[in-house]
Amino acid sequence: MRKTLIIALAVLFGAMAMLYLFREPARDAAYAKLTQNMFVPADDDDFDPGPALGSRFPGVRARYRGDDIVGVEQFAGPNGTVLIASRSLDWCPYCMRQMIQLQEHKGEFDAAGIGMVAITYDDPVAQRAFSDKFAISIPLLSDIDALSFKTLGILNENYSPGEKQYGIPHPGMIVIDTNGNVVAKLFLEAYSSRVDSAAALAYARQALGLANQPGEQ
Repeated sequence: MRKTLIIALAVLFGAMAMLYLFREPARDAAYAKLTQNMFVPADDDDFDPGPALGSRFPGVRARYRGDDIVGVEQFAGPNGTVLIASRSLDWCPYCMRQMIQLQEHKGEFDAAGIGMVAITYDDPVAQRAFSDKFAISIPLLSDIDALSFKTLGILNENYSPGEKQYGIPHPGMIVIDTNGNVVAKLFLEAYSSRVDSAAALAYARQALGLANQPGEQ
């Protein structure tokens, strides 16, 4: 009886060790399956939070590389800026997948003279872990006490202070021209859907008055 118990415990501990060793690959595989159909070619609904088109971009209250910042001018390209509002790069698979795809297209945004900067409610430590793991060079801002998302009018009000998800935004993009004015937005009501990065770039180029590349709409 004792020998059987020892064998059973050994098998149990072995299984637990295997689960621990392969927890990240298993999670990544599950996330890949969950997000395989998340990208859409355009913003096709009426959901439209955020600052009004034509208005002055109101700024942010966020942390970046240990500093508190109140604007995104330092991240601007010569032709404008795209601010990506994302829920979490720590636990939201759709946000993670979108950021990875945006990074893959970063060279195209750079070539168009459009700066990219993202903001989430995650603390800087969690953001750094994600950016290190996936080689993300897009600047990541950490919102302070939901102030940025409140100011921008994109705070998800389905959650209350004290809840884990309190402070997340409605995910989307805000396009800002070189004068600091909001010229376009991309927000989908379904948090599990995001506009494809190539389509978002074409949309931003058009909103900023830039000539589209061959094949762009």
